[in-house]
Formats: sequence, C-alpha cells, structure tokens
Amino acid sequence: MIKATNITKSYEQLQVLRGVNLVVNQGEIVSIVGKSGAGKSTLLHILGTLDKMDGGKLVINDTNIAALNSRELAEFRNKNIGFVFQFHHLLPEFTAVENVCIPAFIQGINERAAQKRAKELLDYLGLKNRFTHKPTQLSGGEQQRVAVARALMNQPAILFADEPSGNLDSGTSKELHQLLFQLRQDFGQTFIIVTHNEELAQMSDRRLVMQDGLI
Repeated sequence: MIKATNITKSYEQLQVLRGVNLVVNQGEIVSIVGKSGAGKSTLLHILGTLDKMDGGKLVINDTNIAALNSRELAEFRNKNIGFVFQFHHLLPEFTAVENVCIPAFIQGINERAAQKRAKELLDYLGLKNRFTHKPTQLSGGEQQRVAVARALMNQPAILFADEPSGNLDSGTSKELHQLLFQLRQDFGQTFIIVTHNEELAQMSDRRLVMQDGLI
C-alpha cells in the first residue's frame, strides 16, 4: 500500500528526516512513536502528501507521488487518503452530517448520495442521534468520531492519524482505539498512526520507533 524509500526532509539547516525507509501493507495498523522532535509528524505529513519530501521516493497504492502535479496530487489525496488529527478541525457552523460530507462534495458527488453515506457512517460510529448537531453540541469523543467519519467518507485506501486520542480522556481514548481496530476488521482499513499513547502503539500490528529522523 505504501513504499517509502530514503525519504529526507530539512527545514533550513535542520535535517528532520535522514533517509526513512518504510513499507506498509494493506490492512495493517502501524503506529509510529518517539520523542517530540524525532520527525514523526513530519513523516506522517509527507506520507499523507500534505508536505513534500526533499529527496527519496514515495509510492502509494501503485502511484508514484513525485510524478503528480499539484492538481493531480489534490485529486489523489481526496480519493485515496483520509486524515484524523488530534484537534478534529470540524467546521463549527456545519452539522455533523455536513462536516462528514465535505470530502465527497470536493470529489463532485451529489448532495443526496453524499448525505446518505454520511448518515450511514455516523450511524455505524454510534452517532445516529447526532446528525443535526453542530460541533459545540458534541462531546470531545463524539467530535472525534465525526472526524473519523469524515476521513472515511471517500473510502480511502489509507487513513493517517496524528495523535488521534491525544485530546481525549482515558475512557474515550480506549473507545477510539477499539473503533480503529473495528474499522480494520469490518472494512480492511489501513492505518498509519503517530501517537504518544503506548497502549494504542502496543495494540498495533507494528510499533515503529523514530529517533533522530530515522526509524
């Protein structure tokens, strides 16, 4: 699903990634751990095509990312990649259903079909009674589940999560962790997760440690 070869990245004089090599197979749940500043989030953003590498090669779902222009890359990201962040980044003026629909609208899917899928996902995630609620009317755990539904909207090949439970209490974190594994079981979803949560890391198929810009 992902093959990253000799990925490097610097910001001015600071070399953050020093030649990272990584292969992730379909249906795997891979956690990346390490101290702050080790390069975890930088790697995640490059693998998720949110940031550009300085050197190396990245192939996702048989597509060479470097060969895509900016428009093609945006389309590829919208169709193949989902994101869940620590701070869910829901739009406050939109309902849960409307927030989940956004990736589908970007892809050009009509409103009726998008809303149907959004409601199915929210129902699956236990939010059947929250369709018309806005983010301020939802708990932290509910907001994060809406963010998960949004990430799944376009049936992505890979879902990237950056500290997905970092802003949640311990009980809600456990529920979210169980949900990720349920998604893998039900949909064969592939996950790459950056986390400081050792419980989540130990549950994963592989726990990769980053140190000084290398795995």
